[in-house]
Amino acid sequence: MRDKNIGTVFYVSFTIVIALVLTGIFIPEVLQQWSSAALTWVQKGFSWFYMLIMTFFVVMALFLGFGPYRKMRLGKSDEEPEYSFYTWIGLIFAAGMGVGLVFYGTAEPILHYTNPPPGTEAETVEAARTSLKYSAFHWGLQPWAVYATVGLAIAFIKFREGYPVLLSQAFRPLIGDRVEGFAGKTINIVAVITTAIGVATTFGLSALQVTGGISEVFPVPNSTATQMTIIAVISVLFMISALSGVNKGIRYLSMVNLAIAGLLLLAVIILGPTAFLFENFTTAIGSYLGNYIELSLTLAPYSDEGWFGEWTIFFWAWGISWAPYVGTFIARVSRGRTIQEFIIGVLAVPSLLGILWFTVFGGTAIDQQISGVADIAGPSQENQELALFLMLQNLPGGLILSIIALLLIIIFFITSADSASYVLSTLTSKGAIKPGKAIRLTWGILIAATAAALLLSGGLQALRSIAIITALPFSIIISVMAFSLIKGLKNDKNRKEWKK
Repeated sequence: MRDKNIGTVFYVSFTIVIALVLTGIFIPEVLQQWSSAALTWVQKGFSWFYMLIMTFFVVMALFLGFGPYRKMRLGKSDEEPEYSFYTWIGLIFAAGMGVGLVFYGTAEPILHYTNPPPGTEAETVEAARTSLKYSAFHWGLQPWAVYATVGLAIAFIKFREGYPVLLSQAFRPLIGDRVEGFAGKTINIVAVITTAIGVATTFGLSALQVTGGISEVFPVPNSTATQMTIIAVISVLFMISALSGVNKGIRYLSMVNLAIAGLLLLAVIILGPTAFLFENFTTAIGSYLGNYIELSLTLAPYSDEGWFGEWTIFFWAWGISWAPYVGTFIARVSRGRTIQEFIIGVLAVPSLLGILWFTVFGGTAIDQQISGVADIAGPSQENQELALFLMLQNLPGGLILSIIALLLIIIFFITSADSASYVLSTLTSKGAIKPGKAIRLTWGILIAATAAALLLSGGLQALRSIAIITALPFSIIISVMAFSLIKGLKNDKNRKEWKK
C-alpha cells in the first residue's frame, strides 16, 4: 500500500486489531474469560464514574450550544453549511444511531417490561412506564452529548484552525505541537483500535439481525452459512459505496434510509395503537425530563446492580467506545454550521427522534404483550434481534412491513460500515479529508473479515466486551479534549477571519 499518509498509527493499530481477532478465532475461550472478568471489574468498580462522566458531557454540550461561543461558525465567518439540514441529519443518523434504533428499538422496551430495574415489579403498568422512560434515557441526551463533544472538538480544529481531522489535533490548544509526537500518535492509535473493535462487533450483531429477520420473513434457515452470505453481500455493497465517496455513496444512501425509516415509523403509528402510542410518547418525554437528574445519577448500591451494569453502564461505555468514529464522521459533515446549530442538530434532534422511535416500536410491542396478541418478550430474551420482526408480523400488512424493515436494516448496515471505513481511513491517513481508496478497502475488508471470523469462532461477545473496557480510559481522554476545546474557543473568540 503506497500512500505517503500511511504511517505508524496505521501499522500499530492494524497489528493490534489483527492480534485480538486471531486470539478470538483460535482461542476464543481465553479471550472470553479474560474480557468477561475485566468487564465485570469495570462495571462493578466504575459504574459511578460512567454515570458522572456522561452527565458531565451533557452539561458541557449545553454550555457549548448556549454559552458565549454559540454563534461561532465552524469555518469562515460567512461560510454556508456544506449540506442541507435534512441531508446533514440523515448523515448523522447513518453514523450514530441507525443500527441501534433497529436492533434495540423494539427489544429494549419489551425486555425492560419483563425485567425492569430494581424497585419495579415486572409486567405491571409501572413496569411499562419505566421501560419507556429508561429507553428514552439510554438513547437520549447522554450518548449524543459524547458524540457532540468529540465531533465539535474535531470540527473546530479542522474548520476554524485548519489542522487535519485527527483526535490528537483536538488537544493542540493544550499541548501545542506535541500532538505531532508520541502523545498524539498514542491518542490516535487508541481511537483507531476502539473504533475498529466497536464497528466490527456491531457489524456482527447487524448480520445476526439481518439473518434473523430473513429467517422470520422467508423460508431461509437462520444458519451460519446464511450469516456468512449476508456478510459477503453487505461487504461488497458497502465497499462499492465507500469507493463512491461521502458525497455520493453515504450521502445518497442516508437520504434513502431516512425516508424508509420515516415510512416505517409512520406505518407502525397508523397500523398500531395510535392514541396509545402518542400518550406513551408524551408520557415518556415528561417522565424522562421530569426525572432527568435522578436517572442520570442513580444506581443501586443497596441492591443488585446487575440490571444497571447490563443496560445503563453497558450503553454508556458503548457510546464512549463509538465516540471516535461517530464524532469524527459528524465533524466531517458539519462544516459551515454555527456551534449552536451543531449542538441542537447533534444533541436535541436525534434525542427527540430516538425517543419517538423507541416509544412507537417498543410501545407497540408492549401493547401486543399486555393484550395477549403475541409473546414478544419470550423469544426476545434469547434472540433480541427478532423482537422487531415478531412485533411487525402482528400488524396489518406485517409481511410488507417486515420486508421494509429488512431493507432499512441492510441500508443502515451499509452506511454504518461505509462511514466507519471512512473514519478509520482518515484516522490512519494523517487526517486526510479524502483518504485513499486502497486504505478504505483495507479497513472495510478487515471489519467484514473480523465479524465473519468471530461469528464462526464464538468470539464476537468477547471482542464487544473489550470495546466496552477500552471506553474507561478513553472517557478520560474525551474529558481532557473537552477542556482543550474550551481553551481553543476562548483563544479564538475575538478572531474575525478563518485561519487558513
